[in-house]
Amino acid sequence: MMKNYRMVVQYDGTRYNGWQKQGDTDNTIQNKIETVIFRMTGEKVDVHGAGRTDAGVHAKGQVAQFRADTEFTTDEIRDYLNRYLPDDIGVLSLSEAAPRFHSRYNASEKFYLYRIGKNKAAHIFSRKYIYEYLNGTLDTEAMKLATLQLIGTHDFRSFCGNPRMNKSTVRTIRTIRITETEDEIDISFVGDGFLQYMVRIITGTLIEVGEGRRDPESMTALLEARSRRLAGPTAPAKGLTLVEVRYS
Repeated sequence: MMKNYRMVVQYDGTRYNGWQKQGDTDNTIQNKIETVIFRMTGEKVDVHGAGRTDAGVHAKGQVAQFRADTEFTTDEIRDYLNRYLPDDIGVLSLSEAAPRFHSRYNASEKFYLYRIGKNKAAHIFSRKYIYEYLNGTLDTEAMKLATLQLIGTHDFRSFCGNPRMNKSTVRTIRTIRITETEDEIDISFVGDGFLQYMVRIITGTLIEVGEGRRDPESMTALLEARSRRLAGPTAPAKGLTLVEVRYS
């Protein structure tokens, strides 16, 4: 009997071309998981991730879902995946889900964290997961002012990395929090969904605010312009982690 499975996956995205399968490479997280499931069950399955993380982006709590007709138990599937997946991909949990559960369509919130390092020497062991910013100090108070204009439901086309996007670019950001320690600035984002590169483009734009190169009050005008070329650069992928996917 066909069953629906839900799993929570962690991965270091450093050496992968993102989550989603692509025609010109098998070096994606989705492809690696599907390949191992096929080896185990003989079934070709489609593994759907809640977030289609970009190349180089990491995940601590990616939720994925697939359907299969197999007699293997959930523990057996999880253990087999963890035995044969590459060392930088791991399945934290795997369980049967309701028949209509879909990891992406049923998600109500996604929590992303972007880490900016201020002191290279302090991040030797986390350098693959943090953007080392070595251009001076950032005005985090100005950055916090800028985030206030981004909270809520807006058209985020100015922060979309896909110039051919023909679907709605309206999204809701529920919170953006900036916290600073001696060695690091963390920016956490919680929203109902994010466009391609959206978190990284917002981060790059906030960095420009922190550098004093962009007025923190300019975010509203930038949203209204609906023009990617007016926003800041796309921050490096390695600083971004999908921390958690939430379901109502």
